[in-house]
Amino acid sequence: MLRLYIDTASRQAAEPLLATGVFHGMTTNPTLLEREGLRHADLAELYGWATAAGAREVFLQAWGADAGEMMRSAEALAGIGEHVVVKVPVTAAGMAVAARLTGQGRPVLVTAVYNAAQGLVAGAAGARYVAPYLGRMHDAGRDGTAEVVAMHRALGATDSPTRVLVASLRDVDTVVRLAGHGVACFALGAQVARQLFEEPLTDKAVEVFETAARQAAS
Repeated sequence: MLRLYIDTASRQAAEPLLATGVFHGMTTNPTLLEREGLRHADLAELYGWATAAGAREVFLQAWGADAGEMMRSAEALAGIGEHVVVKVPVTAAGMAVAARLTGQGRPVLVTAVYNAAQGLVAGAAGARYVAPYLGRMHDAGRDGTAEVVAMHRALGATDSPTRVLVASLRDVDTVVRLAGHGVACFALGAQVARQLFEEPLTDKAVEVFETAARQAAS
């Protein structure tokens, strides 16, 4: 099933997009939160307005210098609401936390992923999602598209329930290409998300329809 997410912590950017009903939820990370001047104490409020606007999943990232500290922050995040998906990095500590959370039946996304093997690690931990950073792979000189497709195929071949949720996307054409390979979950920055609704030929057609409708009503 295709799922689109908005990758932002900006209420101003997220609410109009969530209102379309097209987006399944919203993904955040500490960098996005910092950009909006938000702190840990603001996360419950963020969760509240995001779910009220239609988000069925809200991704919040755990933090901590070791597995113990990260687990405590993860439990606090999970306690915010039933639609929280806890994000953890694909480190040894992060995977220890992921395994404990999934053992408790809590949904997890494994993030900061840069190669297909890390996708298998996420699958072994029982994560619901794994998030490869496609654009950043390309920036590093890697074939990010090939890594994402290999990850998707490897997880599918092993009957893993873990789904690839591609992040760090720069344009909608890349989304279409990956969807053609069977990848079905995408996190889009607000600017890219808005591109889904931008097509001059559609705008022109709608203008013609509206003119005809007004004439028919007069």
